[in-house]
Amino acid sequence: DPRLEGWPLMSSPFPTTFIIGTYIYFVTSLGPKLMENKKPFELRQIMVFYNFSVVALSLYLTYEFLMSGWATGYSFRCDIVDYSRSPTALRMVRTCWLYFFSKFIELLDTIFFVLRKKNNQVTFLHVFHHSIMPWTWWFGVKFAPGGLGTFHALLNCIVHVVMYTYYGICSLGPAYYKYLWWKKYMTTIQLVQFIMITVHIGQIYIMDDCPYQYPIFMFIIWLYGSMFFVLFLHFWYHAYTKGKRLPRMKRNGITKDQ
Repeated sequence: DPRLEGWPLMSSPFPTTFIIGTYIYFVTSLGPKLMENKKPFELRQIMVFYNFSVVALSLYLTYEFLMSGWATGYSFRCDIVDYSRSPTALRMVRTCWLYFFSKFIELLDTIFFVLRKKNNQVTFLHVFHHSIMPWTWWFGVKFAPGGLGTFHALLNCIVHVVMYTYYGICSLGPAYYKYLWWKKYMTTIQLVQFIMITVHIGQIYIMDDCPYQYPIFMFIIWLYGSMFFVLFLHFWYHAYTKGKRLPRMKRNGITKDQ
């Protein structure tokens, strides 16, 4: 998309790949080694600011996705990318780029785990999810910033409003743990998100003559939605059905995710 010429990180996929590679190396190897003989950092104030900042950013992105098309003309069926320089089309481009950039901000989730020596939370699902999103979204922004391929981003922003509100309340300290009884339902919300993504994007296989410009992205998004539905369902089953990771409130009256 020539409209993105000169935008930060958009010249090639290599800067994004380097950042993600560095992130993976730090959170899986270097970080735990550096923290091995150190006391965990106390990051409560930083995390309160960070979590509620992500809530605010997610609310803003939700509004921008809605005003860029999803509440102002998109049909929720065959919505193609508008490559014009109309105000609405350019607004969608800016929103897509900001969503892409927000995925780098969210890498701090894992870094905070490492610095606080919560290495049990640095799971394959967590690291894979945080790594694959910015990498695949580079291609989405570069070639197709808009259209039906952005529906999952809209849903993701809505889910993050809920999720980071939970994390923010959790960061406030033990006095607020009594308000966190709904931890189990966050995973359910994420599962519903992936079902909606898969169903929505799957429409392209039953619609006649949908001229979406990059059909390969539709397959990638469908694969993404299906794969993460299975991975999160596996997590949900072992965490809550088999009881391997029950919320702490069921054990001692409180719950805490971070």
